[in-house]
Amino acid sequence: MNNIILIGFMGVGKGSVAREVIKNSNYMAIDTDDLIESMENKKIKEIFTDNGEQYFRGLEKDLSAWLELNVKNTLISTGGGFYKQKNLKKIGTVVLLDAPFDRIIKRIKNHPNAIRKLKKRPLLQDLEEAKKLYDLRRPEYLALADIVIDVTKKTIEECSRELLKKVKKI
Repeated sequence: MNNIILIGFMGVGKGSVAREVIKNSNYMAIDTDDLIESMENKKIKEIFTDNGEQYFRGLEKDLSAWLELNVKNTLISTGGGFYKQKNLKKIGTVVLLDAPFDRIIKRIKNHPNAIRKLKKRPLLQDLEEAKKLYDLRRPEYLALADIVIDVTKKTIEECSRELLKKVKKI
């Protein structure tokens, strides 16, 4: 497939790294949350509000089946929970963008569009619950990843270079 799948907690920088990678490679890029929003003609937050998390996870499952059959040579940036799709390894090389929870929250809060970024992530509305979710997901991310990139003290450009270098070795 030659796909690269970016996983990691919401707000870790998957979209930013994806945009940088495509500037410096021959990869196309897609975002699973953007595709789901297009399919449903609703924002993620609205899908959660109107239909619930279980419905949203069903949409992710349908999308993962489509990706496996139809997408090649693409960098796929995923939502924070997309990693649970059973066929992920069939879709491509799984790359975890990793950072401590407090760094992720700091990154979001320091972003010029911080209010919008926090609003669009329904699971970040309660930071105490979000931290519990991070603690639950992180070991699962690590177990699934083919490549781990610690983004804590790196620029987006450094993360992109490291990702491309490590993917080339596989």
